[in-house]
Amino acid sequence: MTDETAAQLTWCKSSYSGNEGGECLEVAISSAAVHVRDSKDTARAGLSLTPAAWKAFLALTTP
Repeated sequence: MTDETAAQLTWCKSSYSGNEGGECLEVAISSAAVHVRDSKDTARAGLSLTPAAWKAFLALTTP
Protein backbone atom coordinates (compact mmCIF):
# COMPACT_ATOMS: atom_id res chain seq x y z
CA MET A 1 0.00 0.00 0.00
CA THR A 2 1.43 3.39 -0.93
CA ASP A 3 1.25 6.45 1.32
CA GLU A 4 -1.09 8.06 -1.20
CA THR A 5 -3.45 5.08 -1.06
CA ALA A 6 -3.37 5.02 2.75
CA ALA A 7 -4.24 8.73 2.86
CA GLN A 8 -7.25 8.18 0.59
CA LEU A 9 -8.77 5.41 2.71
CA THR A 10 -11.31 5.91 5.50
CA TRP A 11 -9.76 4.43 8.64
CA CYS A 12 -11.83 3.15 11.59
CA LYS A 13 -10.30 2.62 15.02
CA SER A 14 -10.94 -0.70 16.74
CA SER A 15 -13.76 -0.67 19.27
CA TYR A 16 -11.36 -2.47 21.64
CA SER A 17 -8.98 0.50 21.58
CA GLY A 18 -9.25 2.68 24.66
CA ASN A 19 -8.25 6.28 25.27
CA GLU A 20 -5.21 5.26 27.31
CA GLY A 21 -3.01 4.20 24.39
CA GLY A 22 -1.73 0.68 24.30
CA GLU A 23 -2.32 -1.71 21.45
CA CYS A 24 -4.66 -0.04 18.97
CA LEU A 25 -5.53 -0.93 15.40
CA GLU A 26 -7.23 0.89 12.58
CA VAL A 27 -8.94 -0.85 9.67
CA ALA A 28 -9.91 0.48 6.24
CA ILE A 29 -11.88 -1.46 3.65
CA SER A 30 -11.41 -0.93 -0.07
CA SER A 31 -12.93 -2.81 -2.99
CA ALA A 32 -9.96 -5.18 -3.27
CA ALA A 33 -8.52 -5.44 0.26
CA VAL A 34 -8.86 -4.91 3.98
CA HIS A 35 -6.06 -2.71 5.31
CA VAL A 36 -4.83 -2.82 8.92
CA ARG A 37 -2.38 -0.42 10.60
CA ASP A 38 -1.12 0.67 14.02
CA SER A 39 -3.18 3.70 15.10
CA LYS A 40 -0.22 5.12 17.08
CA ASP A 41 2.18 4.96 14.12
CA THR A 42 0.17 5.62 10.97
CA ALA A 43 3.29 6.37 8.92
CA ARG A 44 4.51 2.81 9.46
CA ALA A 45 3.61 0.24 6.81
CA GLY A 46 0.41 -1.67 7.47
CA LEU A 47 -1.02 -4.94 6.22
CA SER A 48 -3.24 -5.45 3.20
CA LEU A 49 -5.34 -8.61 3.30
CA THR A 50 -7.71 -10.15 0.81
CA PRO A 51 -11.33 -10.17 1.95
CA ALA A 52 -11.11 -13.99 2.27
CA ALA A 53 -8.03 -13.76 4.51
CA TRP A 54 -9.73 -11.12 6.69
CA LYS A 55 -12.84 -13.31 7.00
CA ALA A 56 -10.67 -16.28 8.03
CA PHE A 57 -8.85 -14.12 10.61
CA LEU A 58 -12.15 -12.97 12.11
CA ALA A 59 -13.38 -16.55 12.29
CA LEU A 60 -10.28 -17.45 14.33
CA THR A 61 -10.64 -14.53 16.72
CA THR A 62 -14.39 -14.57 17.30
CA PRO A 63 -15.55 -16.76 20.20
